[in-house]
Amino acid sequence: MGDGENSSWFITIRKGLLGKRPLFFRNKFAKMNNMEVAKIIDQTFLEKGASGQKIKEVCKEAKQYGFRGFCVLPEHTKLAKECLQGSGIKVTTLIDEPTGASEHKARMKMSQEAEKAGSDEIDVVMKIDDFKNGKYEEVLADLKEICKVLPTKVIIGSGYLTDEEIKRASEIVKTAGAICVKTATINDPLDRAELLEKAKHIRIMKGSAPGLLVKAAGSIRTLADLGMMVQAGADIIGTSSGVEIVNEARNIKTEIKQDNRIIE
Repeated sequence: MGDGENSSWFITIRKGLLGKRPLFFRNKFAKMNNMEVAKIIDQTFLEKGASGQKIKEVCKEAKQYGFRGFCVLPEHTKLAKECLQGSGIKVTTLIDEPTGASEHKARMKMSQEAEKAGSDEIDVVMKIDDFKNGKYEEVLADLKEICKVLPTKVIIGSGYLTDEEIKRASEIVKTAGAICVKTATINDPLDRAELLEKAKHIRIMKGSAPGLLVKAAGSIRTLADLGMMVQAGADIIGTSSGVEIVNEARNIKTEIKQDNRIIE
């Protein structure tokens, strides 16, 4: 194993992150540094009624860490865009959470208002109830129109779906013209004890819609969690714990530089 691997993420995430058992990542995550970890994170802030001062604070933090994106509620889009202007961080607006139950016209209006407020992308919840009831054409038609407004990541709510439904939903999302299929929101029924199940969902999504980005979200709070999702095929990580994860990554990299050996 060469020096490049020794000084990279190929080593381990260790010392209590998964008990005392080292975790090895032998994929693209293995060679990511802390800055590259930040670049796949959509930092998420979904606090209803948050003050303008709070939004400014979390946006300042997002700029300091250099996240890929910053996901907010519709009411915070305009201010977030103003705060992050010129930073390269994509402002994403969450649309029709938690289950996509609004009528199509309302969903279109939400998407158009997000565009007017300066959003770069939208994360829209698929009409999950319609999908579960077999109304696939209606679900597709709804998403096709929404995807014309802004680059769209579609939340399918994988925790509510069977494996076959995850496959079908991912295919619909790709056909609709979205840029990304996403597992869940903050209301993900899969908790931390079921992260392996989420990883399985990501593999299904990745295999069902080649060329489509996959975003993992829900209960991803540590570097080990992020690594598990990336190893399963996730391209983007949605989390409110981005700061903690990047700090953890920075600390691990420091340890590796000091140690410079493989932990067996």
